[in-house]
Amino acid sequence: MKVFHCDHCDQLLFFENTSCINCRHRLAYLPELTVVGSLEPAREDAQLWRSPLAPDRRYRLCRNYTDAEVCNWAVDASDPNPLCLSCRLTTFIPDVSVTGQRQAWYRLEAAKRRLVFTLLGNGLPVVSRVDDAAQGLAFEFKADPRYDKAPPVLTGHANGVITINIAEADDAEREKRRTALREPYRTLLGHFRHESGHYYWDRLLKERPPLDEFRDLFGDERRDYRAALEQHYERGAPAAWPESFVTAYASAHPWEDWAETWAHYVQIADTLEMAAACGLSLRPGRPDEPALARVPPAPASGRVPFDRLIASWFPLTYVLNNLNRGLGLPDGYPFILSGPAVAKLRFVHKVIQEYAGCVRPEPEPAHLR
Repeated sequence: MKVFHCDHCDQLLFFENTSCINCRHRLAYLPELTVVGSLEPAREDAQLWRSPLAPDRRYRLCRNYTDAEVCNWAVDASDPNPLCLSCRLTTFIPDVSVTGQRQAWYRLEAAKRRLVFTLLGNGLPVVSRVDDAAQGLAFEFKADPRYDKAPPVLTGHANGVITINIAEADDAEREKRRTALREPYRTLLGHFRHESGHYYWDRLLKERPPLDEFRDLFGDERRDYRAALEQHYERGAPAAWPESFVTAYASAHPWEDWAETWAHYVQIADTLEMAAACGLSLRPGRPDEPALARVPPAPASGRVPFDRLIASWFPLTYVLNNLNRGLGLPDGYPFILSGPAVAKLRFVHKVIQEYAGCVRPEPEPAHLR
């Protein structure tokens, strides 16, 4: 994530802001410019907005911005879709008439927008099911059924559709599940990152040349998936899992290993990008303490060498965990990366780089020409 500033008054802004606290200008995220920009009403049409950052363009606010207040993105006025690039990926929302579910929807959309920002920054395909029925991406946000004996909603991915149980948007419920499953780390954004890993397995690896290299690192994904998960939940992870995996759950099956590693890589890229945008550096007083002269400026772009990313990551987690302990909180980064786990992260980096490097920029959509 970047650091944003109001282009009208230079006030510090954040990714979710809808108005500037200083000059009161309405704000919206402008995806094609990758900025949070100020908006002014367009003189020629009361429904349209203009931005000083793109004076020749006109915008509409996403329908979920104006009607439901769960979004803060803009849509190019020539685009016939009333929803922004992120919101149009959601194909099922919770019943907002039920207490607490509107807030859950907002939190889910906010986490998804952060994921979409990162995916686009990495040059990855982000296309809705409407635009690509065969390979498009969709999100369904569902609540557990309210009648007895009905099966709960399972968070997961199937054929391009990512389903998230909205209970994960409740901090208390998510913490309860984290404790029950003995997980050191469980976040709403983490669910989106993990499930997107399953989606991009299908898009970037399935039946492609890197599959042999994948199997050398992660194992043979042709193993019985259902049986592997049943065994994992019955017996738990092997005692030596930290020697080869980023998490205990990653040891369940090669697909889960890939998804956990993918999520971990995206987390690293996101956090390093934020640290770089804040100008963070570490200058310890002793030579035996971690130092960080300069965080890579754009780790999410996929153009920064992996060795530089990982070399920056370890000092950053050192200071992050120490700050958390000073605040009386659990470690913000409760992981130890083994050599094999780092090799898997390197492979994810390589897959993303190769995809972004081999795909030529698509022509500008007709409605933007």
